[in-house]
Amino acid sequence: MVVSFKAKRLILFGATGDLSQRMLLPSLCALDADELLDPELKIIGTARSQLSDSEFRNFAREAVEKYLPNGRRGRIADFINRLSYHPVDVTTPEGFKNLAEKAGGGEQPVAIFLSTAPSLFEPTIQGLRDAGLAGEMSRISLEKPLGTDLQSSKEINDAVASAFSEDRIFRIDHYLGKETVQNLIALRFANIMFEPLWNAQHIEHVQITVGETVGLESRVDFYDDAGALRDMVQNHMLQLLALVAMEPPTHFYADAVRDEKVKVLRALRKVSAKEIVTGQYRAGAIDGKSVPGYDEELGKDSDTETFVALKAHIDNWRWTGVPFYLRTGKRLPERVTEIVVQFRCIPYSIFTNAKTVPNRLVIGIQPEENISLSLMAKVPGLDRDGMRLRSVPLDIAMPDAFVGAARRIAYERLLLDLIEGNQTLFVRRDEVEAQWDWIDAIRQTWTEEGLTPKTYSAGTWGPSSAIALAERDGVTWHD
Repeated sequence: MVVSFKAKRLILFGATGDLSQRMLLPSLCALDADELLDPELKIIGTARSQLSDSEFRNFAREAVEKYLPNGRRGRIADFINRLSYHPVDVTTPEGFKNLAEKAGGGEQPVAIFLSTAPSLFEPTIQGLRDAGLAGEMSRISLEKPLGTDLQSSKEINDAVASAFSEDRIFRIDHYLGKETVQNLIALRFANIMFEPLWNAQHIEHVQITVGETVGLESRVDFYDDAGALRDMVQNHMLQLLALVAMEPPTHFYADAVRDEKVKVLRALRKVSAKEIVTGQYRAGAIDGKSVPGYDEELGKDSDTETFVALKAHIDNWRWTGVPFYLRTGKRLPERVTEIVVQFRCIPYSIFTNAKTVPNRLVIGIQPEENISLSLMAKVPGLDRDGMRLRSVPLDIAMPDAFVGAARRIAYERLLLDLIEGNQTLFVRRDEVEAQWDWIDAIRQTWTEEGLTPKTYSAGTWGPSSAIALAERDGVTWHD
């Protein structure tokens, strides 16, 4: 069953939180400015804070003015008029009934966005069900983290499934809303030159890097419980890997795309101890400024990893023998998310006096969205002693390639898809659980082998053993 109704009401749980302030309210305002929201759509914010409608509207105005670029604020007043507020303590049943009345009494199509702690998911869903807000005309979106392991993820999914069918559950991974991530699908399946080469016969290895320069910031308690593996690898990085490695779907429809991603996730080989490196940053310098170590920021000793590098294998016909190198960490030299596809060397070179370098495709996701393909080209000159060659990049900066197109926040696409009922860029239950199954096996290996994080200085690319992880295969990380 495909749920195709457009929501007339959008309820934002956690409406006074950081995500709402930085992403959700600015994204909705931008969509409204571009006239992409149904004129009848009403947005209801809810949280424990005791605010009036006017106080919440002032909060939203300040958020939009702070986080949305000037050129995209077109109709702030119109957007603010869509907003109302109703306080709800989700741990008690009181308040849900009045919220339901404000949302149309269950007679209006409703989209619900949960930006709350996972521990509040179950009571929230119970309250929605009891108030009549979980019927066939309602759909729900969940922010990560969806559990801390496979078992807790199943418990969350079971709780949601008790009130909402799978076709009405929208699990968010905001990376999937980024333009360049979506462009990866277009690059692979809309260009004849790539797909025939997209296999083990022509690709030597793949690298996926997600680097952060920040430390703990406001996420102290969450991060020390989660660590880099569960915070970044389990969701964002495995979703990127799945998009790189999946087979062509039959259509660009939600289930067709997600079916192929699940096949990749289930084909991931268990990672051995020698294919894993973990680290924890110590004091160092970022952009010339001294920063404290993780233990100093935390205020105590901890064995939580702030860096992970690993070598993954996909055991299927397309990718057998092709290593996927993944690394992510905090307090690295730069903020970057990129995918590097390294092609194999040419089988034979006719250029006896010139060294050829394998082609490399680099897909930049953040902070800049771009695609670069390195090709061998002749160096200008008479070449009396033989042709000279050099690797040169063909660069496509996405903002430059599409002049005039608005550079959107990832949540704009995801919120609009939630309102309209398009699940293509959302994560299905079996995807989440396949990801957790693989991650749990890695954590079990850590425990069995007694692995603990190695230290690295802030401002470096992690422990030296992470470099060795790739170099013993003759691979150099793309820094």
